[in-house]
Amino acid sequence: MRRILAVICAAVLPGWLAAAELVLPAGAVAVSERATALGVYQLPAGPEAADKVPSQRFEGRILRRTWRLEGQAAVLQILAPLREQLLAQGYEVLLDCAARDCGGFGFRFGIEVVPSPDMMVDISAYHFLSAVKAERAVSVLVSQSGGAAYLQVIDVAPPAAGPAIMKPAQQALVEELPLELAKVLEVQGHTALRDLEFQSGSARLGERDYASLRDLAAVLEANPGYRILLVGHTDTVGGLKQNIAISKRRAGSVKARMVESLGVDSGRIDVAGAGYLAPIASNRTPEGREVNRRVEAVLISN
Repeated sequence: MRRILAVICAAVLPGWLAAAELVLPAGAVAVSERATALGVYQLPAGPEAADKVPSQRFEGRILRRTWRLEGQAAVLQILAPLREQLLAQGYEVLLDCAARDCGGFGFRFGIEVVPSPDMMVDISAYHFLSAVKAERAVSVLVSQSGGAAYLQVIDVAPPAAGPAIMKPAQQALVEELPLELAKVLEVQGHTALRDLEFQSGSARLGERDYASLRDLAAVLEANPGYRILLVGHTDTVGGLKQNIAISKRRAGSVKARMVESLGVDSGRIDVAGAGYLAPIASNRTPEGREVNRRVEAVLISN
C-alpha cells in the first residue's frame, strides 16, 4: 500500500491552509524555497491565447516552493489530491488544465516557473491549476521529466498574514535535494548557471570562484564526447539588438573564464546570445526580470 505523508501545511505551504494538513505522496522531497516579502504575482486564469496568458494580479507575500518525486506517477495522480484539499478549504479553482489544453509551449513560457534544475517541465507532460480565496491565491504545477515528477506551488498571501513558524519536527521534512549538473544536462539538455554575477550593465564576469563553472568543467572532462553551447539571456529592458549583443558577450566571458582558469579546451565551448527572446519568467516584475538575466549551458553533442 502506498504510504502517505501528512505534513502540517504551515511547514509545507505557510500561510494559506492555516490549520489543515496537506497530503503529499510518500517520497516528496523539498528542492527549493524562494520567498518575496512583498511582491506582485500574475496568477494565470485561463489558457494561452494569441501569445498571452490571461491573469489576475495579486499583491502580497509570495512563496515559491518545489518538490521532486522519484518514479513514474502520473501528473494528475499528484495534482488531483491537492485540488481536492484546496476545494475543501474553500478555494475557487480558476484554471485546471493539462499541457495541450493550457496552450502547450506558449502557456509554459507565459507563466512563472521556478528555474531548472529546481523545477523541470516537459512541454507535453504537465498539469496546471490556479485557485483563489479572498485575497489569497495559489498555483500548482506538476510535470514529469526524466523519470521523476516535479511539483511547484506558488502561494500569495496578504503581508498581514505574517510568516509561518516551523516546528523542529516539521523542519526535518524540508530538506535540500542536490541535483548533479551532469544529470540535469542529460535529462533536460540545458541548465542555467545560477551563481554567476556580472557587473551592472556589463558583460564582465565577477572575479570569484563559481561552483557551476567548476561542475561544468568536470562534466566536460568526464565526458570527452560532450560539447557545450553557452547562451546568454537578458530581460526586456532595452532594444533587442542591444540585448542580443550583451547576452552573447556575457556568454563569451563565461567561456573565457572556463578556458583560462579551468583549462577547458576552447573548441568544446560555443557561445550565443538570445537577448530577451527566451524568457523563463514574466518580465513584468523585478523578480521575473532578474530570473531572465542568465547564462545557460546547452548540451549540443554526445
